[in-house]
Amino acid sequence: MEKVNRILWGLVFIVLGVVVALNALDIIDFNIFFNGWWTLLIIIPCFIGLFDTTNESRIGNIIGLIIGIVLLLLCNGWIRFDLIFKLFVPAILVFIGIYLIFGNMFRSKITEKIHETKSKSDSESICATFSEQFVVKNDEEFKNANLDAIFGSVVLDLTNAKIKNEAVITASAIFGGIDIIVPKDVEVKVKSTPIFGGVSNRNKTKDAKKVIYVDALALFGSVDIKWVGFKKE
Repeated sequence: MEKVNRILWGLVFIVLGVVVALNALDIIDFNIFFNGWWTLLIIIPCFIGLFDTTNESRIGNIIGLIIGIVLLLLCNGWIRFDLIFKLFVPAILVFIGIYLIFGNMFRSKITEKIHETKSKSDSESICATFSEQFVVKNDEEFKNANLDAIFGSVVLDLTNAKIKNEAVITASAIFGGIDIIVPKDVEVKVKSTPIFGGVSNRNKTKDAKKVIYVDALALFGSVDIKWVGFKKE
């Protein structure tokens, strides 16, 4: 997936470079800083995020894409703000109704497994609010954990932890960052909701006997899953 991201971002910069060059040569007359150009900083990352096959949930990217497009339309006067305001509440009600009727139909296997595993045991809570938390599990049995980084950072090191079959981590990074370091012999399955943030799973282990399920929310923050000694290619 990282390779796909690089290709898509590469195409974005190539197109941008070609447009700038054609402008400079007076072949085309295109104002890069058009009304609402800044909304592309929302639209493009969210659009690219839709192609992230490692994340089962793309709700955050879809929401961000819709917000970006609406802001672009507003900036250019193609829709009126009062119309958006009038339709906002009805749209929320329709969305809730659709979710209540069809929500379970689109529930992923990972989501089901997360709820099933979490119900079997209690979860340890680790929270960093305007602070840092560094937690190391050495020769300890690890089952479930809730990680919250709000304007702070959390590092959970499970390199030497004892994991029996399955474990669940719920990670919420809100204007903060969470690093989860896992053993190499553990498979990691992720359900993520990035909203103007990012969730990365750098663990490549497949079909392992031990599995860690991660339910991650990144709201203007980041959740990074890796192993000791990982080096970005």
